[in-house]
Amino acid sequence: MKSGIHPAYRPVVFRDRAAEFAFLSRSTATSDKTIEWEDGNTYPVIDVEISSQSHPFYTGTARVLDTAGRVKRFERRYGRHGAR
Repeated sequence: MKSGIHPAYRPVVFRDRAAEFAFLSRSTATSDKTIEWEDGNTYPVIDVEISSQSHPFYTGTARVLDTAGRVKRFERRYGRHGAR
């Protein structure tokens, strides 16, 4: 590999503000903000909109859509145009 062309791969804290959840991982993402982590070291922090702690799929609050009911409701409302 060529040296000097790759971004630095270092520990970064990702913080989900909605769920008050943070985790330490490695990334090439950069940030001007820093946070002191549980181990006493200071790491850059990236604020994210959603994580596994706040996403409906992972929290079990995901809704299942009734697509068959939607089709029937559409046909009842607008009729079948292909049958003419």
